[in-house]
Amino acid sequence: GILKASGQLKAELEEYEFAGELGLDGSLRPITGVLPLALQSRASGRRLIVPSASAPEGALVHPQACFGAGHLLEVCAHLTGTASLNPAEPPPPSDAVPVADLVDVKGQQPAKRALEIAAAGGHSLLFVGPPGTGKTMLAARLPGILPPMTEAERLETAAVASVSDLGFQPQLWGRRPLRAPHHSSSDVALIGGGARPRPGEISLAHNGVLFLDELPEWQRQALEVLREPLESGAVTVSRAARQCTFPARFQLVAAMNPCPCGWAGDVSGRCHCGADAIHRYRARVSGPLLDRIDLHVDVRRLPAQLLRPDAPDGEPSAPIRARVQAARERQLARAGVPNARLDHAGTLETCRLAPPDQLLLERAIESLQLSARAMHRILRVARTIADLAGNGTIATAHLT
Repeated sequence: GILKASGQLKAELEEYEFAGELGLDGSLRPITGVLPLALQSRASGRRLIVPSASAPEGALVHPQACFGAGHLLEVCAHLTGTASLNPAEPPPPSDAVPVADLVDVKGQQPAKRALEIAAAGGHSLLFVGPPGTGKTMLAARLPGILPPMTEAERLETAAVASVSDLGFQPQLWGRRPLRAPHHSSSDVALIGGGARPRPGEISLAHNGVLFLDELPEWQRQALEVLREPLESGAVTVSRAARQCTFPARFQLVAAMNPCPCGWAGDVSGRCHCGADAIHRYRARVSGPLLDRIDLHVDVRRLPAQLLRPDAPDGEPSAPIRARVQAARERQLARAGVPNARLDHAGTLETCRLAPPDQLLLERAIESLQLSARAMHRILRVARTIADLAGNGTIATAHLT
């Protein structure tokens, strides 16, 4: 702009947009956030020139119209027609980051069934069990059985990563993120923030999985900030200078021990925690947050014979993913969203029960003293189980 205004550059700039960090020697240094810049440039019908190191990211969404340059003089030469810049090439697809497969998990059939239901309907999930039973292994394999990302989901996820401190990683393009922050993380680390607001862990997990291990060890304040994003799918970070809204449509998977020592309920009888200690431990996680988690699953210690090297492997992720995808397609065709995201009216419309099953549900609500939110969660999970079975209606087996 300065060169144009001072008459040193004789070129039209209206069809271009420029973004980069200019060094004192005229070199162009890479920047973050190029992918959303390229999206907006494409929408406005303009060409984009960015530093060479940032250009492949922009080329993912703005091919043939995103150019990379290493020096300001290269940009000037391109604009005056002296030497043209070549359109940037998007980074090649990479398989450098392997996807964890459920074939590695032996036994634990109820937990794997719950994982399949959670994947099919987009439901949140809590594993409760002693240490070393495979809770973390199971959670790490959820992204591998989720349906493939749509083009819009790929762009949203990559755009969030692009404006984060981590930056966009081409090898993760099109893969559902798995974020597993440590339990010492603060609420700001989870929801995002800073003087210049940056997305937090829940936004970096957008369209993917947020895994919280050792759930009772988390700060209460950090866990409570999850309640609203779980409902709305977005989080707004307000600071004195600006306000930013980041997407946060993540699938929550959490894990916890049943007591401070971790062995309550185990057949070995090794737990010596008192009832008060167990109650205090579990009370670290608030009831309102637990009420927003659709599936609570016990993960038991495996018999030693199932851990032998020659023990049969579990079912691979590929056939499970096929069943999940078929169930998800039924949900999208029926309501346009996964079952976990049905609103009140959508739940009542798509999760109708036969009169005997409705009475069964009402008796369970009274007997177990469940909330209205829990009742709707039960209906949505039952609908997902029916979708996995290929049934158009919810049967008694799906409800129970």
